[in-house]
Amino acid sequence: MSKSDTILSAKSLRYFLQLIETMNYTQAAQILGITQPALTQQVKKLERAIGAPLFGQMGKKLYLTEAGAAAIELLNTINGVISDIQEYTQSDKGNISIGILESVHVDLFYQFLRYFNKKYPEVTFTVDYFDRKELWHRLDSNMIDMAIMYMPDTTNKTGANFRHQYNHRDICPEHIVVLTHKDNVEAGGTYSVTRFGNRKWVAYPENYYLSRLMRLNFSKKIDLVTPFKIASTKEMIKIAENTDLDTYVDQTYYEAHKDEINLTPVYIKNMPEFTTACVYRRGKLDVPRMKKLLTELQIFLDNNLDRNHNFSKLLSEEIK
Repeated sequence: MSKSDTILSAKSLRYFLQLIETMNYTQAAQILGITQPALTQQVKKLERAIGAPLFGQMGKKLYLTEAGAAAIELLNTINGVISDIQEYTQSDKGNISIGILESVHVDLFYQFLRYFNKKYPEVTFTVDYFDRKELWHRLDSNMIDMAIMYMPDTTNKTGANFRHQYNHRDICPEHIVVLTHKDNVEAGGTYSVTRFGNRKWVAYPENYYLSRLMRLNFSKKIDLVTPFKIASTKEMIKIAENTDLDTYVDQTYYEAHKDEINLTPVYIKNMPEFTTACVYRRGKLDVPRMKKLLTELQIFLDNNLDRNHNFSKLLSEEIK
């Protein structure tokens, strides 16, 4: 028998844990149904294998030595690992970590999380917002289970690497909606960028996805002059409404808040198409709770999305 087998034998560990609980050899032996010498022998066996005493004695009272305290910490770590492994195999328990790209608006997704939590209350969620670089870092490092982001996105991925490492499924198609003060355009109309040549803008910071799309489209014809760059969509619109500046948001945000917005919504010709998508590492579908989450999300979207909004399905047949 190896030294590690001796240290971690089920009997020795059970006796050790019981003695920790009572800190009394007589009581621990009675609970275990053995004699006190037999208990003492097992503890001494552990101490010889470890090479240090686990308990000291002051008068009649036992106390844990530094080695004993370290052993407890090790056992807690082992128990934590066992718990994580057990959660990995369960579909209705455990934590799912989700990262969301800044400026993506996913009200419907939060509705789904509330629905899922009622159905599976022992599955918990950690949700946070990141810029594109940090979001990809966390996906690559397996620090998050899935991401909600705009696609296509090649921040740090070649097409080949993306296909080999990740799955992504579109949640909904998106468009940029320009919110303007211009009085010679019609709500919902589509116009050339040259119609906005003399306009100034309040916009997202330059590293934001929508700002990049706007710059790519406008730079071919006119300069995109942006006196204000703000990360908050709500504040961006508020500033636009209280100045003569125009702004822009994605279609999902506009549809959710159009009754609150006092600017004219229009579209720009030849603006690149993009989608809001769910991105996750290949292999995540091997985790039962992730497969259940994605399957339930597909069902939820099928039942709740506005058919007229032409949303695409989230998942393919691979998770069925």
